[in-house]
Amino acid sequence: MSYGKMNGFAALLAVKKVKDADGFVADSEETVARFRAYREGRHGSVRWANLAAFSEATDLFRFRTLKGITVSTEHVLIYGGERFEIKSVEDVKGRGLYTEVLAKKVVSTLG
Repeated sequence: MSYGKMNGFAALLAVKKVKDADGFVADSEETVARFRAYREGRHGSVRWANLAAFSEATDLFRFRTLKGITVSTEHVLIYGGERFEIKSVEDVKGRGLYTEVLAKKVVSTLG
């Protein structure tokens, strides 16, 4: 993977529950990191055929491992103005250089 393929910009958000003074709980989002990423949409390639267990994943993202940040399924990924729920996180080849994320695109029911 090279920087040439990582031609899009992504943001990693942490969603936290915050209770206001009246006791109501609301979601609050905090940007954890911004970085360059490679996005591959779901299609009929051999790679996606091998990922049949993740039938709800719509996109695959690869990016350099973020130092000091552990990416998990509790985070949300923003890429190109679109929002993605993280379904799976994997260290590519176990070397700690790149992270691969399978994610599902969030489609709003409003509007």
